[in-house]
Amino acid sequence: MQTLANWDGGPGPWILFFPLIWAVVVISAVTFLRRTARRGRGGPWRALDGGRPAGDSPLAVLGRRFASGEIDEDEYWRRLSVLEEQFGRVGKGGAA
Repeated sequence: MQTLANWDGGPGPWILFFPLIWAVVVISAVTFLRRTARRGRGGPWRALDGGRPAGDSPLAVLGRRFASGEIDEDEYWRRLSVLEEQFGRVGKGGAA
């Protein structure tokens, strides 16, 4: 009678799966640890603006100043046009 443990007097072809299984386990562990380490120090998930919070973008600051009454509508539109010339149409469907 042939069993998985004894294939014609020796281990069967199933023995080749053990190194593959261990390779998948090791590669998965290394990938998980590297992604976790990158996420901890920013890595590719860090914002492109040097780590500044998203709410402190120039357009957000301008919008808050206009909403709080620090600047009037004319000043708001003038500064907005300057920011759009410098940074592109960010947030309006255009490419940055």
